[in-house]
Amino acid sequence: MQIDLTEAEIERYTRHIMLPEIGGIGQMRLKTARVLVVGAGGLGCPLLQYLAAAGVGTLGVVDGDVVDLSNLQRQILHGTADIGRPKVTSASARLHDINPEVRVVPHNHYLDAANADALVGDYDLVCDASDNFTARFTLADACVRQRKTLVSAAVLRNTAQLATFKPHAGENLPCYRCLYPAPPPEAPQSCADAGILGAITGVAGTLQATLALQELLGIGTGLAGKLLIWDALSFRFRGLVVPRDPACGQHGARHASHAD
Repeated sequence: MQIDLTEAEIERYTRHIMLPEIGGIGQMRLKTARVLVVGAGGLGCPLLQYLAAAGVGTLGVVDGDVVDLSNLQRQILHGTADIGRPKVTSASARLHDINPEVRVVPHNHYLDAANADALVGDYDLVCDASDNFTARFTLADACVRQRKTLVSAAVLRNTAQLATFKPHAGENLPCYRCLYPAPPPEAPQSCADAGILGAITGVAGTLQATLALQELLGIGTGLAGKLLIWDALSFRFRGLVVPRDPACGQHGARHASHAD
């Protein structure tokens, strides 16, 4: 069945369509794409906003949390009136306001081992905007099993890390466990314990959205096999190469080496 862009969509996405890397064909790819975003917090909010604005046709949002006053310093999809509401409800309403052409599927629960494979299997691309290692490893393992590309981002205090994992796309490409073989024995500090500069989540989430759009459109070089680290205080970006580790139980490399 052929799906076309409406006149309103052509006007809405005209700045995309003008780009030779996207054009009408690329915008149609976005319209038919299905992206799962795990986490509607500091990273998920800007990520979801830009994916919705870009015209990604279906956005699945996984989060079992409710909006708290302390979230509002950085979680910009939610407002004061949303305190106490499920984050997926608040996010869905705001995303519909940004772009009613996009279908938002709220999953008002946390991702876990029991539901990860079913969730991941229903989407074309997965974005990890979670805030804990349990969810990250569970999601990453499900993406390997389901052969789905994972665009990952994490932030703490003044630092952000981003990477794209798609070991199914090449024999030399690593998975998440190649970079981090197992969760740390002791839980590291969280944003609630260590604090975070709110704007950092906005930058990291926007970079994550850019990586996701690159993967959906098949443009750019992306971050497959690489790790990007941003220190916001020094404003220094560092790129690390992550080679595949044959000893990894999934795929990939245990140690990252500096990129040129």
